[in-house]
Amino acid sequence: MTSRPEQDLETNVTAVSATDMTVARKGGNTRKVFVRTYGCQMNVYDSERMTDVLAPEGFEATDDLEDADLVILNTCHIREKAAEKVYSELGRIRKVKEERAKSGKDMMVGVAGCVAQAEGEEISRRAPIVDLVVGPQSYHQLPSLLEKARAGSKVVETEFDIDAKFNHLSERAEKQVLKRPPSAFLTVQEGCDKFCTFCVVPYTRGAEVSRSVEQIVSEAERMAAAGVREITLLGQNVNAYHGTSPDGAVWGLGRLLRRLAEIDGLDRLRYTTSHPRDMDDDLIAAHRDLKSLMPYLHLPVQSGSDKILKAMNRRHTRDEYFRLIDRIREAAPDIALSGDFIVGFPGESDQDFEDTMDLIRQVGYGSAFSFKYSSRPGTPGATMDEQVPEDVKSARLAALQALVAEQQKAFNASRLGMTCDVLLEKTGRNPGQLVGKSPWLQPVQLDAPEDLIGSIQAVEIVDIGSNSLFGRLIAGQDDLGRSGRIPAPAA
Repeated sequence: MTSRPEQDLETNVTAVSATDMTVARKGGNTRKVFVRTYGCQMNVYDSERMTDVLAPEGFEATDDLEDADLVILNTCHIREKAAEKVYSELGRIRKVKEERAKSGKDMMVGVAGCVAQAEGEEISRRAPIVDLVVGPQSYHQLPSLLEKARAGSKVVETEFDIDAKFNHLSERAEKQVLKRPPSAFLTVQEGCDKFCTFCVVPYTRGAEVSRSVEQIVSEAERMAAAGVREITLLGQNVNAYHGTSPDGAVWGLGRLLRRLAEIDGLDRLRYTTSHPRDMDDDLIAAHRDLKSLMPYLHLPVQSGSDKILKAMNRRHTRDEYFRLIDRIREAAPDIALSGDFIVGFPGESDQDFEDTMDLIRQVGYGSAFSFKYSSRPGTPGATMDEQVPEDVKSARLAALQALVAEQQKAFNASRLGMTCDVLLEKTGRNPGQLVGKSPWLQPVQLDAPEDLIGSIQAVEIVDIGSNSLFGRLIAGQDDLGRSGRIPAPAA
C-alpha cells in the first residue's frame, strides 16, 4: 500500500452528495444526513456512495451538524492518533445530540471507514452515543443496519465482503448521479497485498480486489451523462487493477483507461495511488497514447535508501525506481511527477536520509507529500528497533519539504506564459473568479463567467503563486471549450 497524497485533505468534507428531491421518500418525510469525511479520496468517494444509498430511504445531505437526523463519521486510519481524533469528535457530537434531545429531536450516530474497521466494538464501548459501526466494505448495508439500530441494537458490521459491496453500489440510479461536479472520483480497486511494514491498510481494507470492467464502464458512462468531464480512478494500489471484462478476460489498468477514453463527454482521466511494482508497459504506453490521460502521475517511493526500502518491504530498489522514471518520461516527456516520502523510519541513518534527498534531486518532482514516520499498532514497523528520535524526524522533514517546495516552485514557473486547457470547476473567493485544474493538477485561478463552470477552456498562464497558477481566458472559444492545447514545457 502506498501512502495517500490526499492525507492533507483530512477534516471536514460535508454534505458530499446532492440528491434529487423528487426521489421517493419513505413515509413522505425528508430526513437529514451529515457526513464528515476524513482522509483519502477513496473516503470522499465512499461518502458520496453512502448518501446515494441513503437517498431512497428519505435522507438528504446537509452541511449543518445540528440539523442532522443522522451523523456519519467516515474515518481514516492513516493519520497519527486517528482513533483518538474520532473519539474527540464524538465527544463534541454527544453535546449536539443532547441539545437536540431536549427539543424532542432524535439523532443517530454512525462511525464508518478504516477506524471503524480497526476499532470495531471498542467504539461502542468507549462512545455509547454511537448507534452503528460499519467498516469500509459494508456501506451498501446501511439501510438495513439503520433499521437494526432503530430497533435498539448496537450494530457493529466489519465483515469483509468487497464483491457484495461493488455489486450493490454499481446499481447507482440516474437521479442520484445528477448534479455531480465536473470532476469526480470512481473507485476501481480496493485493498492491498503489499504489506508495507508501516501501513495498516491491508488489515483495514483487506486484500486487493478489482471491480469488473462492466461495472466501472457503466458507472463512468452515467457520470459522463450527468456532466462529469474528468474522472480520477481510485484504488489503494490502483495500478494493480485486474478486473474481469464481459468476455472473461482480465484487464489491467492500461486497457481499462483505453476503454474509458472512448466514452463520449469524458475528456479527462487520472488515477491514484500507484505502486512502482505495478507500473507495467501497457500502462506506461497509455500515457503516451491517450490524449485524455492527463500528464500527471503520483508514484510514491517513500525512501531513497535501499536499506530502508527493504525494511519497509517496498519490494523495489532505488535503481529500479530511477529506471522506471526514465521509461515513463520517455513515453510522456511532459509528465509531472508526484511522490510520497516518509522520514524517520526505524533505523534511518543520516546517510539513508541523504540518499532520499539525493533521489529527490535526481528525479525532480512537480509536487510531493511527506510525513514523519509514526507507528501504527499491529504493523511490523511498530515493534522495530532503532526508532528515530522525534527531533531528528522533525529536522529531516523540514529539510525535505524545503527541497520539494523549491522543485514545485520551479515546476510552476515553467508553466508561465503557456496556454493550456483548464477544467473550470467552481467559483473562486473573489467575485467573478473561477477555479479550475491544469493538466498537471495545479489549481488555476482566473476571471471568467460562472456559466463556464464544467467546461474546458484554453487559458494563458500569466502569473504563479506558491501552490496555484493564475490565468487569462483566451477569447473566441466555443462553449464546449475544447482547445486541445497542452504545449511542451519550457526548457
